[in-house]
Amino acid sequence: MTRRITEASYPIDFRQEDARKLGESLAHHDSVVLIGAKRVGISNFLRFFLYHEAIASTYIKNSTPHVFVTVDLNDLVERNIVPFWTLLLTRLVDSVQRSPLPETVKRQCRRLFVQSIQLKDLFFTVDSVQKVLAAIVAGGLYPTLFLIRFDRMSDVVTPECFNNLQGLKEAAHQKLSYVFTSYRPLYDLSPTVFPKSVLSVFARNMFLSPAKPGDTKIIFQTLEERYHANFSTQVGTALINLSGGHVQYLHLAILRLHEEKNPPSDLLSCLVQDEQIQLLSEELFESLTKAEKEALMRIQRGEVIDQAMRQAASYLWNTGMVSEKNGKQGIFSPLFSHYLGTLTAPSGNGELTKKEHLLFTFLKAREGELCERDAIIEAVWPESKDMGVSDWAIDRLVARVRGKLKAQKSGYEVITVKTRGYKLIQT
Repeated sequence: MTRRITEASYPIDFRQEDARKLGESLAHHDSVVLIGAKRVGISNFLRFFLYHEAIASTYIKNSTPHVFVTVDLNDLVERNIVPFWTLLLTRLVDSVQRSPLPETVKRQCRRLFVQSIQLKDLFFTVDSVQKVLAAIVAGGLYPTLFLIRFDRMSDVVTPECFNNLQGLKEAAHQKLSYVFTSYRPLYDLSPTVFPKSVLSVFARNMFLSPAKPGDTKIIFQTLEERYHANFSTQVGTALINLSGGHVQYLHLAILRLHEEKNPPSDLLSCLVQDEQIQLLSEELFESLTKAEKEALMRIQRGEVIDQAMRQAASYLWNTGMVSEKNGKQGIFSPLFSHYLGTLTAPSGNGELTKKEHLLFTFLKAREGELCERDAIIEAVWPESKDMGVSDWAIDRLVARVRGKLKAQKSGYEVITVKTRGYKLIQT
């Protein structure tokens, strides 16, 4: 049974300006690094762009048939170069099988894939990717590789790997485009692998800000329908405003209020108590540089930002985390603004929070056993199954539990099993 893509039914003018910019780039076979604050809604936008049937005719507007190949790096069990190229080859061959290319070409690509799996040779796999791309282009199609959550690979991608990615354009006779997604410009994540001088020629940066109120309303309505919620117009408008157009904030807020029999009179006070919202706010803040954090705190206090600081913290304006209206700067979301206001407040009493208690209880029931991330998510965040839980959120919750167990002299310690999960042991 084919999974229904909700975003495919959005109005064609959803995020119109962003869709226009991306469509124009692909029409000219240019590559793009799509950058947005963490969990802001890049995947939501791309599902709309990839699966809405009117995208090509509305925004790409050329006669060349395009093949969109999505490679979600979340699908990697192991973050390494060899699995990366294997996944890339897998998604390419899958796309060929769904394409109008002749059966002989499809058989050739399937054969390359089987041989690659059998040989487990990196050189052969990269060569197979080149041959599949060449076959797509020879068939009169223009491929675009969407490397989603590419920032997850920033610490393992080598200069050689990046050179190979650039080399694929030659194999495809310059008819290949890339769309990378990342929470930061790639040269910020790894300047030695992605030098600015090379990257500026290879792909241009395109920033995705939080959604505008009209677009946020569309997302809200689909989430409301998914969870069979029925909020009043007043509550819906309030949630749209409180989220500031940030998709994950909106999603978490809906989940939180859906649990309430009667919506509270003070929605902001209610939502900022939610641990998932707190963790998201913390994740957003910790993803920033020192200069960006300082600029945010100054804006939060109503202080003036000089030109030098604005330049050093330009990421905040580029990603829409800071908005400007009538010459006045402000934080994009009241939820995030509230979090910033708590950073100078005294910390809690050292007791385990609800999520921390769920995590500790789960680990204790399996004391001495490896607990993998997926099992932890299912136990601690069952309500977030549809939207996923970031590695950062898991690691941060574990770190908090670890610190409180130590402070309480509990006799327990949470240890990390690299790339796999966690284990609770007695000290």
